[in-house]
Amino acid sequence: MIWIRNAHVIDPSDKTEKNVDICIHDGKITAMEEHLDFTFSKEDIVIDASGYVVAPGLIDVHVHFRDPGLTYKEDIQTGARAAAKGGFTTVVCMANTKPPIDNVETLRYVLKEGEKTGIRVLSAAAVSKGLLGAELTDMEELKANGAAGFTDDGIPLLDASLVKNAMDMAAKLNLPLSFHEEDPAFIVNNGINHGMVSEQLGIYGSPALAEDSLVARDLMIALHTKAPVNIQHISSKNSVKMVKLAKELGAEVYAEVTPHHFALTEEAVLKHGTLAKMNPPLRTEEDRQALIMGLKDGSIDIIATDHAPHSTEEKAKGLKEAPSGIIGLETALSLAVTNLVRTGHLTMTELMEKMSLNPAKLYRLPFQGIQKDSPADLVIFNPDEEWIAGEYVSKSSNSPFTGESLYGRVKYTICKGKIVYQDEKD
Repeated sequence: MIWIRNAHVIDPSDKTEKNVDICIHDGKITAMEEHLDFTFSKEDIVIDASGYVVAPGLIDVHVHFRDPGLTYKEDIQTGARAAAKGGFTTVVCMANTKPPIDNVETLRYVLKEGEKTGIRVLSAAAVSKGLLGAELTDMEELKANGAAGFTDDGIPLLDASLVKNAMDMAAKLNLPLSFHEEDPAFIVNNGINHGMVSEQLGIYGSPALAEDSLVARDLMIALHTKAPVNIQHISSKNSVKMVKLAKELGAEVYAEVTPHHFALTEEAVLKHGTLAKMNPPLRTEEDRQALIMGLKDGSIDIIATDHAPHSTEEKAKGLKEAPSGIIGLETALSLAVTNLVRTGHLTMTELMEKMSLNPAKLYRLPFQGIQKDSPADLVIFNPDEEWIAGEYVSKSSNSPFTGESLYGRVKYTICKGKIVYQDEKD
């Protein structure tokens, strides 16, 4: 059994905060009271959570574990360890592996490997065969074999007719579609915002128009098909407004934002080079503030990492040649605490809604919060502890936040009633 003493519980399922003791046994919370009678054996684990927050395990709806095919960057085991260190007990893998997850065999491989980790590894399947955007996968069969949802993330879907057909099927299956919204017709060099910094560097870059145009299209198709739709890694102020409008019109639309998009602007490219190159790119301070406002007013539902590992050699290439993306699982919670909670933009309860409750809603996952008899998936963290980002357990280290001082350090991650991560300081 695991006993947690002096827990300050934050539960977004019922928006409550309480100080309690917790007992965990056989994967579940078996007791939770203000003053539990601690009668434990020498085999039991006792955690003193004084000064810590105890919250539901975090859920990341957008990770790239590069497995199969690109495991020199990451694999399912190392990705899961990075997730656990960051406080995540559930992750949803994207489908753009090699080969892509557009068939039952590859899907089963990912899910089977995920079962070997200590956390819950789910996987989306591809929307289109071969990620080519021309022909739909067998979405019904993929759902029957465990697909959590569907996405061609990394590649925008340009055929509006195919998008509508995919949404019709997603509505029938009651599973979400997640969209990477960047129209290549408007992009010269991806990964860098078309603006002040790109002009300074002599690179045209990727304008917000590339995102805005596809977001507008897909939101309206979602409205008419009634499909559950997620706008991935939203970065433009205009897109935030459009999501808000689509919600008001009655569409079942979610939007996710990454920590790097609410923490950094395009100017980070001047300081960090390719470590600040990602799709969609970091944009202006006005866009960043709009993202934060979207989190505050509910236009943006979810914080997701878009954990995208790349090798040091790949990121050492020139700005035009290097791949886009950064790792994010081990810094996400701290970036949110530092940039959103400590600045007064979100309460801790609201942050947990964005990092556990709403992701569960999007992917139709059971979510009971922290209650008696609920699954023991928990993150325990010190919101006031300052630490320096680095020493990653991910295979890759491509992050512009390395060396940065952040607040909020994960002390324990518990999944299915077992400790899957413990801070070496505890």
